Amino acid sequence: MNNPKPRFAVRDLVAEAVTSMLARPGRTILTILGTVLGIGAIVATLGIAKTAGNQIVTRFDPLIATSVTVSNRSEFGFFGPQPEVNLLPWDAQDRLERLNGVVAAGTLTNVDTAGSLTRSVPLRDPLARNEFALNVVAASPGTLEVFVAELRTGRFFDEGHSDRADPVALLGRSAAQRLNIDRVDHQPAIFIGEHPFIVVGIIDDLAKEPRLLDAVIIPNGTARKLFGLNGIDEVHIRAELGAAQLIAEQAPIALNPNEPGRLRVQAPADPTSLISGVEEDVDALFLVLGGVSLLIGAIGIANVTLVSVLERVGEIGLRRSLGAARRHIAYQFLIESAGMGFIGGVVGASVGVLVVVGVAASRTWTPVLEPWVPVAAPALGTVVGLLAGLYPSLRAARLEPVDALRAGM
Repeated sequence: MNNPKPRFAVRDLVAEAVTSMLARPGRTILTILGTVLGIGAIVATLGIAKTAGNQIVTRFDPLIATSVTVSNRSEFGFFGPQPEVNLLPWDAQDRLERLNGVVAAGTLTNVDTAGSLTRSVPLRDPLARNEFALNVVAASPGTLEVFVAELRTGRFFDEGHSDRADPVALLGRSAAQRLNIDRVDHQPAIFIGEHPFIVVGIIDDLAKEPRLLDAVIIPNGTARKLFGLNGIDEVHIRAELGAAQLIAEQAPIALNPNEPGRLRVQAPADPTSLISGVEEDVDALFLVLGGVSLLIGAIGIANVTLVSVLERVGEIGLRRSLGAARRHIAYQFLIESAGMGFIGGVVGASVGVLVVVGVAASRTWTPVLEPWVPVAAPALGTVVGLLAGLYPSLRAARLEPVDALRAGM
């Protein structure tokens, strides 16, 4: 007669597993923490590398490296911020384009339309929305060249449109889509409040100021006549590569020779600061990655030391019964964990130096490493080992001799 095979329900197996994990919570937490940090390190490595790469690319973006912006500086008085005074002249584009090193210049100003909505020719559809709260901005013709605007169709307005205050407008692609305008050869009209405008072009893309893709852009002269525009918010300049710093110094003088200090200038960092910034980005990236790896190593040492304590309970009890004090037991496991940290530091420093030399040789680079780094690495490993062994050693030192001998039998 065959004995029936023992059968365990999944619920029983799960209960056994949970009981086993809860029996030694310290070891379980350290084991889980090692996995958490390992997975976290992978995710952090991918994310931080991508973020740092984007940051470094941004620093070297040619458009950002050649962009200079001049605006009115806000003044602060005894009773708080003072009303902003318009110090930028209407002919700012002409003044700046005379400077050697300026590729393009233009002005940009938000237009107050008193809440007027923008609409195209109304459709005979009672369910369709015909009016939208679109941003309306005034610009000089050079502004679109500064932002490297690409036309989908039509043309940009010019100085003649601004001088005559012609009711013409450019639409960003999103604004054109909302107004159901996709071509300009039949001169479509839009209305900002009760003011009609002829759409002369649709902008498909902008390398800078993408918010203009959802805006209506009209000439400065038109904005002054129809909406009472009384000043310029910002002047944007695109300089030749390497000339941005010089243009940033000359632009306020060209725009307001009497009070250049009252203008605020935003310019890209100078080359020295740029190099320093990139070095800081790279250092921060690898310090974070190294710190995560070191933390994983510390968790591993703590886990191994804790397992060693659990497996040597009988030995600990015997040593305590033979006269060893608590501090002797603690010192024993601290020395073990510190030794593992020291060996890890020596081996890690050696491997790190070989990796640096190997990568540099394969890429025909010159390997550069601070001399103190390989020397300090074993000391850092020792400190990490000591810190990681604190909890296991204290747990071993707290064992009573009788309990340890009973548990080790």
